[in-house]
Amino acid sequence: MRKNSVKNIRVNAEVMRELSIIIREDIKDPRISMMTSVVAVEVTADLKFAKAYISVLGTEEEAKNTLEGLKSGEGFIRRQLAKRVNLRNTPEITFILDQSIAYGVSMSHKIDEVTKNLHDEKE
Repeated sequence: MRKNSVKNIRVNAEVMRELSIIIREDIKDPRISMMTSVVAVEVTADLKFAKAYISVLGTEEEAKNTLEGLKSGEGFIRRQLAKRVNLRNTPEITFILDQSIAYGVSMSHKIDEVTKNLHDEKE
């Protein structure tokens, strides 16, 4: 199975959807922020490993705690995923904190500030 094959794209999307539901509804760990979302999932072609990119809306401390909570609950999450998604192998999940959304928001604010300052200087 090629990396960008139709099957791989569908597996990634299905695993991402189910992971989102598991994190939102099934995990009771208080360290995990309610504002946690799964941004992307990359499952290897042999279905043995998956990288789950997680975004947490909140402080650095909340993001760190959420990542710790997810890592400690990997076994539970993998079992739940095995029950919900019919795959030959249930992938071993590695959670990675994705800062791209926060970075995009901060860049947008900076651009707004610069354009506002330029507009103010023209007047």
